[in-house]
Amino acid sequence: MKAVLACILSSETKSELRESLEELKELVRAVGGKTLGYLYQKRHSPDPKYYVGAGKAQELKEVVQGIGADCVVFDAFLTPSQVFNLEELLGVKVLDRADLVLEIFSRRVRSKTAKLQVELAKLTHQLPRLYGRGKELSRLGGGVGTRGPGEQELEIKRRAIKKRIEQIKAELEDIKRQRREQRKRREREFGEVKVVKVALVGYTNVGKSSLMQALTGRETFVEDMPFATLDTKTSAKFLFPDVKILITDTVGFIRKLPPELIESFKATLEEVQEADMLLHVIDISDPDWLEKVKVVQVILKELEADQKPTIYVFNKADKVVQKEEDIRLLTEPAFLEGKSVVISSKYGWGIDQLLKAIKEKLEELVEAKTA
Repeated sequence: MKAVLACILSSETKSELRESLEELKELVRAVGGKTLGYLYQKRHSPDPKYYVGAGKAQELKEVVQGIGADCVVFDAFLTPSQVFNLEELLGVKVLDRADLVLEIFSRRVRSKTAKLQVELAKLTHQLPRLYGRGKELSRLGGGVGTRGPGEQELEIKRRAIKKRIEQIKAELEDIKRQRREQRKRREREFGEVKVVKVALVGYTNVGKSSLMQALTGRETFVEDMPFATLDTKTSAKFLFPDVKILITDTVGFIRKLPPELIESFKATLEEVQEADMLLHVIDISDPDWLEKVKVVQVILKELEADQKPTIYVFNKADKVVQKEEDIRLLTEPAFLEGKSVVISSKYGWGIDQLLKAIKEKLEELVEAKTA
């Protein structure tokens, strides 16, 4: 996959545009592709036919042919007709941001639940685009007032997709019921031991999995790329004798997250909604960290989880300072309200301070629960 990236510059600044394109480039890399270049256009709103204007679309065609690209990736969510028109004009595969994210998810998920959720998201994304192929398939035949074989084949595909979507939704509802029962059983089994649920949340590739490993000792897959791990994992840890915390690592968030994914991953993100406390993990070495915090906060608000007790965990301090004692020199956490801790999960720096902060927050929660 040799891609050209394309987008429009409307209300964003050029620096925001660059950041978004860099992220898109990383998504292309995550599916094994290579970015050859990019093209953008200043305009107030997308063109309904080509997303970019007709003249810029023609320029894009010349760029694609000139550098030998076999794919164009748009940093946006395209309509079915836009995809169809662009592929007709450019003569190469056209993808949008949703296509890339869904492809990464489909390649990396392992559990049955996550596979079902990704399949549901892909089918939901695919269905309207299938409707957009009606004109093309109708050319296969058929007289005036009759359906050609292409349209009949299309209708069969539509019905099959709709049926599969309903099946998946029913299976996911069963899984959600089973998880609720499992949570109730866990709480009964712990008896006198108080159980507190903690969820790790944050932008993708901030080091949530490595933090999970540092806190619980549980081996997890850690890789420096977007969405390295997608399956929800829960581990237990005693911080003091009568309180057990269940720590859950959740899927990373991203700006312009496909709406199909938010909807289909409700079963996974339910762990966030059920949590007593959140550890919001942030990459302190990322110059764009504050904007990414805002992205996560918006998604948490959509999940009605934005008011939960939260500790901001600034990770990857080893990329900013050379020694653990220099952590105290970092001032980034001062920009956020609420408790924050600077750590390096890679080297274990600041983990004791984080555990102390978790203990203090848990004591407040336990007191509130028993009051």
